[in-house]
Amino acid sequence: MLNPLITQASQIIVDKQQQITLALTCLLAQGHVLIEDIPGIGKTTMAKTLATLLGLDFQRIQCTNDLLPGDILGVSVFDRHNGDFSFQPGPIFAQMVLVDEINRASPKTQSGLLEAMAEGQVSLDRQSHPLPVPFFVIATQNPLEQSGTSPLPESQLDRFMIRMHLGYPSRQAERNLLLGRDRQELLSSLQAMIDPQKIQDLQAQVQGIHTADPVIDYIQNILDFTRRDGRFQSGLSPRAGLDLVRCARAWALLQNRDFVLPEDVQAVLPWVTGHRLRLTEPVAAGSGNEYLMELFREVKI
Repeated sequence: MLNPLITQASQIIVDKQQQITLALTCLLAQGHVLIEDIPGIGKTTMAKTLATLLGLDFQRIQCTNDLLPGDILGVSVFDRHNGDFSFQPGPIFAQMVLVDEINRASPKTQSGLLEAMAEGQVSLDRQSHPLPVPFFVIATQNPLEQSGTSPLPESQLDRFMIRMHLGYPSRQAERNLLLGRDRQELLSSLQAMIDPQKIQDLQAQVQGIHTADPVIDYIQNILDFTRRDGRFQSGLSPRAGLDLVRCARAWALLQNRDFVLPEDVQAVLPWVTGHRLRLTEPVAAGSGNEYLMELFREVKI
């Protein structure tokens, strides 16, 4: 269904077809994505590429430690002509928003995104302002060991349906990147392949994807496993379970199916749960998802 779009995006974001598919899965499931990686990997290029191909209005917010909530959400400005305040929307009022280096912003500014991401609206001066539809946030986060960063609170992390890493490209993919055309030049030549209304139609289709009782049993067993097993500091919340169902349905739709298989759940499982679980024992850097999947294999299908 969206395979041509994924193929086109892969021409710009080389060697990252899985991450592109995950981002589209999250969009169709009406969630938001957190990308955690070092600068220069291609996070911004990925967001711009998807926004262009999807035909979405795009805004970028560059987070700094002096960024204020009003810089993101907007402000009320006094209009001398009519003697009243008028709302001036901020950059959050776009169909796709890239929040770059979110963990460089202060906790107060980070919290300003909570209502927008959770409820699709912004409340200022006792008035609610609906955000555009569809509304999709891609936030990027630098590794915490880098200077000037602060960890996202758990409540903010939980608002992201998926967290993923891009990582370095393979040697051949990087060689093609080094010898190929400039990414900005390629971006400027892209054309939209679908439109926002089509995205809304696909999001509605996701809700109708059949999820049989045994699949729901499997997801519940996963949730119970994290709550009972001593290797986790705390278990997954019901919200995490809902996100897992929605992501599995969206993944199934991208595979051109109208029903969910356990393999769909497993395909999105580490990306939906990895940022929500805290292990009692540390694991080697970069092996978190692999270790999680080893644990989840103890849950029988």
